[in-house]
Amino acid sequence: MKKILVLGTGCPKCQKLAEMTEKAARELGIDYELVKVTDINEITNWGIMMTPGLVVDGVVKAAGKIPGPDEIKTMLK
Repeated sequence: MKKILVLGTGCPKCQKLAEMTEKAARELGIDYELVKVTDINEITNWGIMMTPGLVVDGVVKAAGKIPGPDEIKTMLK
């Protein structure tokens, strides 16, 4: 099971990244758990200074932007 974290305070960009990531995971048919991390201290512990951030299986894949759908799928593989 992939562990996916969306790091952000709940802003529209963070919500959009969460929606796009869930859609990509469903389309890939992978087993995943998506957690939205909104605590600013936990976000900065990941080294993220600009949200949104995307972490897959403990590795920061994106920060400060919303990757495109195909890019997200590549990050999840």
